[in-house]
Amino acid sequence: MDLVSSVFGSIAHWVDIQSLLLFTVLFLLIADYLKTRRPSSFPPGPWALPFVGNIFTVDFNRAHKTLTQHGYHSILQRHAIPSGLRLVGRSFIFQQDNDPKHTSRLCKGLIFSNGHLWKQQRRFSLSTLKYFGVGRKSLELAILDEFTYSGKSIADLKGKPFNPHLIINNAVSNMICSLIVGHRFEYEDERFIKLIKRFDSALQSATSIWAQLYNAFPFSFGVKDMIRSEIKQHKKDWNPAEPRDYIDCYLMEIQMRKGDAESTFSEENLVICALDLFVAGSETTSTTLRWAFLYMAKYPEIQEKVQAEIDRVIGQSRKPSMMDRANLPYTDAVIHEIQRMGNIVPLSLRHSTNRDIQLGDYTVPKGVVIIPNLTSVLFDKREWETPYTFNPGHFLNEEGKFVKRAAFIPFSAGKRVCLGENLARMEIFLFFTSFMQRFTISVPAGTKLVLDFCFGFTLARAPYEICATLCRE
Repeated sequence: MDLVSSVFGSIAHWVDIQSLLLFTVLFLLIADYLKTRRPSSFPPGPWALPFVGNIFTVDFNRAHKTLTQHGYHSILQRHAIPSGLRLVGRSFIFQQDNDPKHTSRLCKGLIFSNGHLWKQQRRFSLSTLKYFGVGRKSLELAILDEFTYSGKSIADLKGKPFNPHLIINNAVSNMICSLIVGHRFEYEDERFIKLIKRFDSALQSATSIWAQLYNAFPFSFGVKDMIRSEIKQHKKDWNPAEPRDYIDCYLMEIQMRKGDAESTFSEENLVICALDLFVAGSETTSTTLRWAFLYMAKYPEIQEKVQAEIDRVIGQSRKPSMMDRANLPYTDAVIHEIQRMGNIVPLSLRHSTNRDIQLGDYTVPKGVVIIPNLTSVLFDKREWETPYTFNPGHFLNEEGKFVKRAAFIPFSAGKRVCLGENLARMEIFLFFTSFMQRFTISVPAGTKLVLDFCFGFTLARAPYEICATLCRE
């Protein structure tokens, strides 16, 4: 009898455990459903699995294409991804009044901050960059001088195949370095080489699933340490009466605002701001120029037209200038088409709602992360005659004059437009025209160029080699 009771007792105990497990699973499933279910007016998106969401239903190595091809406007939990010019444009307009008054303690810097902190830091950074020449002739000359160094590096190769990644990165990075730390680096400088390698490594690690969705930069401590080292050196020999660069100006601001309860200036914030400026002022520009080399090698007939226009307008007796832009409509159109086809920042930067908003026919509730799908605009069949073909004619009218299109928004839009846009426009135009004035880009013998990309924060070009022949004396 005791044996029977023991057996039945064990069975009952096992049944109780199974029931508890079943109840727990059902409870978690119901809780997950209630938490992640889309309201009837929420933008449509792919079907999501419990707990893991869209990890297995979206190809995160080409998420921008998946979202665009299937017309998805939402993904994962609490994420809205507007597509098409109308909805994307509306999301940028919405940013105008969507900065919360309260600043998140978790956010620092310029790119991912919000509220009072963002406004104060962005206003300071824009005025400081302008003070040091962004948008002015003085910086124009500095860009052309930097081309002299990169041009010599390419000329020394004497037409041999090379990967343009490092040379372009060096040139572009030196420009933002001169603004932030007050000087350029020699390309052979070990500190500079280490900085570029660490920065590249940090951006490559941003290709994980979560980095793609949150557009976060998992910068290594090594990069931050190098910025801190520069700040420490600046504090030793700076003169408040004669600021040399962004770091000097920021240290002055910290000093002037001591005791101000509303000040957001600190040395730690300076480190993050410097990193953000490095991203805004270098990564998108260097990526664009690498795409430019590729497209010129792939379409030699377009390259010839660019060179012919540069020869006709500028000639060989002087360097290009931003004043030449108005007289180089075809070259300008090619640059814009490179940016459109390159699709450098396919999913733009995220921001979040602090109230319910209306995006077209959809209602996006408070607390949702919005990631504008720029790919859907730059390749919209309703906006471009041949969206998937490299066609400079997209930016030319019947008279051959340059025309900017409303759907051309590679730098985002609204008041959160890329902080480094003015610097990037100057660098892209001057570097590109200088390269085309002096070199002819071609494909190495026996090589076929393929338009592969690496999806991360930017849509970077997969490694490739080209030849650059010195054709102008």
